[in-house]
Amino acid sequence: MSEPKAPTPAPGDTYKGWLFKWTNYIKGYQRRWFVLSNGLLSYYRTQAEMGHTCRGTINLATANIAVEDSCNFVISNGGTQTYHLKASSEVERQRWITALELAKAKAFRMQAESDDSGDDSTSPGGGQGSGSRNSEVQSTLRTLGSKVEDLSTCNDLIAKHGSALQRSLSELEGVRLGGETSEKIRQVTERATLFRITSNAMINACRDFLALAQAHSKRWQKALQAEREQRVRLEETLEQLAKQHNHLERAFRGATVLPSSQSNPAIDSKGPVPVKGDVSDEDEENEFFDACEDVQEFITVPADPKYHRRSGSNVSGISSELGMDDGTTSLDEQSLGSNPESPQSREVVPVRKRRSRIPDKPNYSLNLWSIMKNCIGKELSKIPMPVNFNEPLSMLQRLSEDLEYYELLDRGAKCQSSLEQMCYVAAFTVSSYSTTVHRTGKPFNPLLGETFELDRVQESGYRSLCEQVSHHPPAAAHHAISERGWTLRQEIALASKFRGKYLSIMPLGSIHCIFEKSNNHYTWKKVTTTVHNIIVGKLWIDQSGEIDVVNHRTGDRCHLKFAPYSYFSRDVARKVTGVVTDKDGKAHYVLSGTWDEKMECSRVMQSSRGGENGTDGRQKTVYQTLKAKELWRKTPLPEGAENMYYFSTLALTLNEPEEGVAPTDSRRRPDQRLMEQGRWEEANAEKQRLEEKQRTVRREREREANHNGSPAEEVKEPADKAEEVEIASEPSETTYKTETLHGSHPPAYSSGHQDNYKPMWFERQVDPRTGEPTHIYRGGYWEAKEQGNWDSCPDIF
Repeated sequence: MSEPKAPTPAPGDTYKGWLFKWTNYIKGYQRRWFVLSNGLLSYYRTQAEMGHTCRGTINLATANIAVEDSCNFVISNGGTQTYHLKASSEVERQRWITALELAKAKAFRMQAESDDSGDDSTSPGGGQGSGSRNSEVQSTLRTLGSKVEDLSTCNDLIAKHGSALQRSLSELEGVRLGGETSEKIRQVTERATLFRITSNAMINACRDFLALAQAHSKRWQKALQAEREQRVRLEETLEQLAKQHNHLERAFRGATVLPSSQSNPAIDSKGPVPVKGDVSDEDEENEFFDACEDVQEFITVPADPKYHRRSGSNVSGISSELGMDDGTTSLDEQSLGSNPESPQSREVVPVRKRRSRIPDKPNYSLNLWSIMKNCIGKELSKIPMPVNFNEPLSMLQRLSEDLEYYELLDRGAKCQSSLEQMCYVAAFTVSSYSTTVHRTGKPFNPLLGETFELDRVQESGYRSLCEQVSHHPPAAAHHAISERGWTLRQEIALASKFRGKYLSIMPLGSIHCIFEKSNNHYTWKKVTTTVHNIIVGKLWIDQSGEIDVVNHRTGDRCHLKFAPYSYFSRDVARKVTGVVTDKDGKAHYVLSGTWDEKMECSRVMQSSRGGENGTDGRQKTVYQTLKAKELWRKTPLPEGAENMYYFSTLALTLNEPEEGVAPTDSRRRPDQRLMEQGRWEEANAEKQRLEEKQRTVRREREREANHNGSPAEEVKEPADKAEEVEIASEPSETTYKTETLHGSHPPAYSSGHQDNYKPMWFERQVDPRTGEPTHIYRGGYWEAKEQGNWDSCPDIF
């Protein structure tokens, strides 16, 4: 692109041209279009932005201009704004310096000459309102001046008449008359003297008032001029913001958005497209998603009041079953208290007091050199990732945090209607993400064979067990059972994709929830977790994607949509919407809320087509619903959570030492315990020792497998079903996997064979509902705990 020739700067002229402005250490100097006008220096990314988007403005009247070298110079207004600029040549820099100095002198002179009443014409664009108010003040000042002039005239008259009176009295004093007349004259003389003294005092007071009024008049006019200029600048800024708003609205209306059925492939293939309409250079590193007008595929409106007057069981049932009337709490407490299988009725056992705090997170700075020097001469697979990026919990413990709001499943187990039960299961699905909103720390990767038990039978009526069943690819199996009539099991393997600015974590595998009383079997999968600002900026987490919760017995379905964060969206952030339908596709409930705060449920009375069209041309469905009822609300974090890795009340207790747990339990992991205690250097050394020990055990296991005939090759998956490219072949925190999955992708399909490892408490089976190979709990753990017999457990720590 050809450089426009810079004009010769002249006093009062607008000066424009290209300069290089320092932005940050990542991008360095960036080319920007600068405009100098009316004592203000503004800059834009391009010349086309001059009409709608100003990136920054600095007032030269109070600015300091300093030359650094032949091409560089700095403009600062005292600390709040500093521009480091570079010209293309020394001649170009000198032209800019001359123009800036002239503009600064003119701006300073305009401020100094604020006592001139004709300053109204030097500030174009101020508007009629500003001119009229200034005229009013000027009129007041003129009136005050006229009054002072009148006072001065009176002063002159008093002085004149006083002198005349004094002369007359002096002449009268020279006349020789009788004694009584002389006495009268003497009295008049005294009174005239007093009059003169009083007049002189008034004259002095008037003189002081006149001087004071003149001095303050200049000060008032200067303040008035400053206020008028400030108003002009604010009006100009407001006009620019209005233009930007209109421009963004036009861009938003004209944007083409893919339909929801095609959005995922677009995201997977190209990734999110960052918006270019940033407001400043500081926002260039942030990434936003375009707002999708069709995120919400339906519209909800209040139902006709006649539905609220119904007394049938189909309407009142949702209030009682979902706990939406005032008597629900007492009803639940009564049913639990009278349940003969309830743990409170069997025996009175004192509930263990759990800890409510952990040591505060130390404020250790991350020294990159200390990491790099440990990497010299080592293989990529043997480079340890320091615990500075971790939180003192393992992935197995994070998986157990899904049970944070187990009460939703307890209440769902009491429901008579499968559709109402579906609402609770959907709310439970969303609630499992509420603990991740501030949790940017990475959990410890579990060692192969590591376990974690969560026994809450006394407090909550459930117990759960997790085991790391595979390391290549990483996969963990989880089984939880409750005395209140539900079972939860899952096997989760993680696939991650690093896209430069963010990291996408895609959980693979299904989650199963079975209710004993109704034999309803629900399955669903997790959505994608995205960690933003991996390289530069503050880390933040978003959840996006769609979930289908399916009841395999009845055919009921709940479709949940997690809307990705968008800078331009008018909806609330972290929004989740969903519709519960029966096997025929008829909608019965509408769910709405956010995954970090609450979920609500509304019963559908009528549904019809005819809402506003989506971006794909289809008409949205309009649901007439009853008043929304709250299903779930997030429990506030404990006090001081920001210093304790933002752990919830349950997370604070997960790593609390307990007697009688298996020797492979995560609570016994030494590097994790040292990190929790704030001894990070020792934790790093211990973590490296554990990883090296695991590599040694794995090599020995592979050697034995090769000696016995390597059964892993017999069940090797065809290349057209899953292809894996591993950066590192050994287990390590730096191992990333890029997976291209075609068709179905069973989690850890051949995990047990790849590692030649047989899990202790889980066995690999084909799930009868989904047809996916998965690991299912085979029993024996809790019996071994009661007996205190852990002889079969491997020594992994």
